[in-house]
Amino acid sequence: MHDQTDPDATALAGLRVVDLTQVMAGPFCTMVLGDLGADVIKVENPGGGDQTRHSWGESGEGRDSTAFFALNRNKRSVCLDLKSAQGTADLHDLVRTADVVVHNWRPGVAERLGADYATLSALNPALIYASVSGFGSSGPYARRPGYDLIAQGMTGAMSVTGEPGGRPVKNGLPVGDLGAGLLLVSGILAAVLYRQRTGRGQQVETSLYEAVIAMSVWESTEYWATGAAPKPLGSANRMSAPYQALRTRDGHLTVGANNQRLWRNLCEALRLGHLTDDPRFATNMDRMRNRDELAALLEERLAEDDTGAWVDALLAAGVPAGPILDYAQVLDHDPHVRARGLVRELDHPVAGRVKVLGSPLTLGASPAVIRRHPPLIGEHTEEVLAEIRRGREADAAEAGR
Repeated sequence: MHDQTDPDATALAGLRVVDLTQVMAGPFCTMVLGDLGADVIKVENPGGGDQTRHSWGESGEGRDSTAFFALNRNKRSVCLDLKSAQGTADLHDLVRTADVVVHNWRPGVAERLGADYATLSALNPALIYASVSGFGSSGPYARRPGYDLIAQGMTGAMSVTGEPGGRPVKNGLPVGDLGAGLLLVSGILAAVLYRQRTGRGQQVETSLYEAVIAMSVWESTEYWATGAAPKPLGSANRMSAPYQALRTRDGHLTVGANNQRLWRNLCEALRLGHLTDDPRFATNMDRMRNRDELAALLEERLAEDDTGAWVDALLAAGVPAGPILDYAQVLDHDPHVRARGLVRELDHPVAGRVKVLGSPLTLGASPAVIRRHPPLIGEHTEEVLAEIRRGREADAAEAGR
């Protein structure tokens, strides 16, 4: 990610996004669009704005939480009271200038606020109207409140997470929220391309529930192939073995020996060549059936040395492997994180110099950029409304000629 101020160098320069979202899935989607150059205008309520402004760390007037920083760079903040006639009118004026509107309200809320697709597309027929919710706008669960935890539990994800025989465990990362945000980015960009061909806008929708199910590719495959509901495997893989975390003398490493060549290389690197002739481990299916016995044998050898030495030996043998690190080791010390620019710093008018994650997207000709700090609540209200007024005046002048 480049730190620069030239908006014309970005992939989505000129694309205006009205962001009506808060918390995680929606803001993550719009932040990705902002990183790629879109002009993201975050519409917040005057009574406190996005809930994450007050989630973690110091908060209050002008003192926003680190959670808000993580999801809201490259945006301008506008305060509008959408329950008032003036706020609704201002939103409608803003939508007339927009390419995309994104919201994460539950079904029915947009209609009550005069911000539903029928209303807004009548103002701007080319509008791309994108939404993310817990369960989608139709179906028996549509009006349920949706959170990442709930989606993970109801989609089966928690039934396959954790160690065998343990209590239900959610994924450590909020895969429903972030997965839905990324899917919505894809849908919006597809709709932009469609509009370029046809001139027509459309609705784009996804949900946390659908995002988690969409990622259940191995689990659904196993169920349909065997008729048995998949169970937790800890760090092991459903389709190959050994492909999991293993204990060493001073910690853990991961190893991915998921074909016969890598299996032989692993055995040679660990000085366990006799295992290649063991009928329990002859094929991948054999190794999967006997993965617990196999892991015990591998860990017996790995206990003889430290993680770093074994990772070096395995990589030298061409076996995919890596240490298991905590976030302090990753974010503060990992040289690859630094080399790839995955931790960035930006200046905030109140918090000073703050760290954020960099964009994982590398575009050679139109790089992702950090152009704006996470905005103070309402920081750009007058600026954006003045732009709208000037646009209306220009349109009126053009119509009068």
